[in-house]
Amino acid sequence: MFTYSPDRYIVCRHVPAFRQFIKSEELAMTHTRSLKTAGVITAFAAIILAGMISSSKRVRARDDETADQREESRIQRGFDIAPVHLNLEGKNRALVGLGSYIVNAVGDCNGCHSAGPRTEFVNPGGNPYFRIPPFGGTEELNLETYLGGGRDFGPNGSVLHLYSRNLTPDKTGLPAGGHSFAEFVEIMRKGTDFDHVHPNCTAPGIPANCYEAPVNGDLLQVMRWPFFRNMTDHELAAIYEYLSAVPCNPGQVIAGAPYLQNTCE
Repeated sequence: MFTYSPDRYIVCRHVPAFRQFIKSEELAMTHTRSLKTAGVITAFAAIILAGMISSSKRVRARDDETADQREESRIQRGFDIAPVHLNLEGKNRALVGLGSYIVNAVGDCNGCHSAGPRTEFVNPGGNPYFRIPPFGGTEELNLETYLGGGRDFGPNGSVLHLYSRNLTPDKTGLPAGGHSFAEFVEIMRKGTDFDHVHPNCTAPGIPANCYEAPVNGDLLQVMRWPFFRNMTDHELAAIYEYLSAVPCNPGQVIAGAPYLQNTCE
């Protein structure tokens, strides 16, 4: 027979509340675990972020150090390969060294701004292109023509003779026959011919050595200024500083090309 129990009645009566209590406890425990997990994740993310920032700083420092080292190696290499005595008085040594590297190892300026391939190197024995006499492994530039201009790139269009210019300083100490740095930058970036050696023709063959259309006679032809214009200001300053430090070359004596002459004293 069924027997009534007050205690059982009380327990049964409060079963929903008990269940709600249990559920609340479980939610609280779940929330606590979630907070702990979130805290762990946040701490881990902070550690990773700190490591990334620290690593980035170290990499950036190494990159900066490497860039400085590369610059210094080019400067030193520039001094090692400079074929002439350099006048460093009043000059920026680092720019001179870097300029030598660009002029002698990268741009091969003497390849165009000398009297030509046949006289660019000392013969016999110093010309790496020669087989007879045999090349002894010691390259030797002809310093009498070094950067002195005079190589003939003509005929070029209507111009019969197109000579490369003298890049060495004149008696003023300014390179390329006395050009200021501002003029030098304009030459390298825009190709301006301040000497007006080959103006545009006003009539066929008038004046002599003139350029007929469509060539622009106000600009240097053949000279690779459309390529050099992309150099940085720092690189152009280095080239200018180096050209200011090389000895004056009086230049080639060529009929009809007095602009190749440099007044050294």
